[in-house]
Amino acid sequence: MKVLLIGNGGREHALAEAVVRAGRGARLFAFMKSNNPGIAELAEDIRLGSLKDTDAIAEFARLSRVDLALVGPEEPLSHGLVDALRKVGVLSVGPSKSLARLETSKTFTRDLLEKYSIPGNIRFRSFTSPDGIGEFLSELDGAVIKPDGLTGGKGVLVQGEHFFTRKEAQEACLKILAEHSRVIIEEKLEGEEFSLQCFTDGNQVVAMPPVQDHKRRFPEDRGPNTGGMGSYSDANHLLPFLNETDVARGLAITRQVAAALKEETGEDYRGIMYGGFMATGDGVRLLEYNARFGDPEAMNVLPLLTGDFTTICEGIVSGTLEKKGISFAKKATVCKYVVPKDYGLPPGGGPSSGDLRIEIGATGPAKVFFSSVEKKPGGLYLTSSRAIGLVGIADTLEEAERIAEEAAQAVTGWVDHRRDIGTRELITKRITHLKGQREAKGS
Repeated sequence: MKVLLIGNGGREHALAEAVVRAGRGARLFAFMKSNNPGIAELAEDIRLGSLKDTDAIAEFARLSRVDLALVGPEEPLSHGLVDALRKVGVLSVGPSKSLARLETSKTFTRDLLEKYSIPGNIRFRSFTSPDGIGEFLSELDGAVIKPDGLTGGKGVLVQGEHFFTRKEAQEACLKILAEHSRVIIEEKLEGEEFSLQCFTDGNQVVAMPPVQDHKRRFPEDRGPNTGGMGSYSDANHLLPFLNETDVARGLAITRQVAAALKEETGEDYRGIMYGGFMATGDGVRLLEYNARFGDPEAMNVLPLLTGDFTTICEGIVSGTLEKKGISFAKKATVCKYVVPKDYGLPPGGGPSSGDLRIEIGATGPAKVFFSSVEKKPGGLYLTSSRAIGLVGIADTLEEAERIAEEAAQAVTGWVDHRRDIGTRELITKRITHLKGQREAKGS
């Protein structure tokens, strides 16, 4: 089988490894905007170019005579890549431009849940002008403000962290409207977030182990939001603060959303539905959907996949996905991203990241996934984004965290990482926090 992978981050390196690790001798081709050395080493052929250039990607797929395409990031989905590939006879693990609205328009998704009476929705309104914003804010005890579009996981503004007064909230909305066509205001929830990624062919929906991502730049969840500093999953395929009912509710919501999408658009959603949920004292609530694997969450779950990944991909694109062929090892995972020291921060006159060489020492049993690094004759160099994902896999979270931390410390240069991800101290705070919310609500 020939598989075309689109994208060049740590998530895509994990996808590339899953493709070639499958027992069917799959041949990998890759279209990337920059040359990820980990993907390049696994691929038979690569092309570099803009991920917005759907025609160039489709032409590469046609000339390579690939059997299917695997779309990593959201950007090409938003530009209709799956539609362009379909025109040249290539089916994709990824939704059409219309179905990708699940991620590209938060209003579309909220309206869909409301229209089809799907549980897990929250109070929200979207605005294309300042009219009515102040009135709706006055109805909420706390608010979350987002642009209605793609922001790379960095566009969310939360009351009590990014703004404090109603006036500041209105100013934030006006700033978003100056750059985006629509702003969405949602009620602020209190609880613990978890990511539930699912395979789907539009009818069958199969969940992967839940993961908790850490978007804050600094330890103890301080600092600005980033694309994700790391994540963890547990060996029992829950999370320490979750129970089986929480995960079952998240999966039930995703199954109902898949059915609603088919009813609304007439199309089967064939790809990955990644629900960002929050477990609260009042049950599980939907924060948002992504139309692809998470980054870093893909690095937690894909190495645990015991079935043949290419067979799963075939089932997705052909509408014949079978739950019985999908299983994951009962292992805990911890992923820690090594990043430039100024990652996620405003420009401060630091050194030029493109000139910064990094060294990778003994990473032990950890899995190493390259993200935004450049391979030059002198070695590996930082770019401005996340550089390397280090994943520890073990029977317990404690051991997985130790493996990931030792590997992260083996990467030297002008780099940083969050040492607290996956630690007992941080996880205990999560457990205590949600327990308090549930006790307060009597749930």
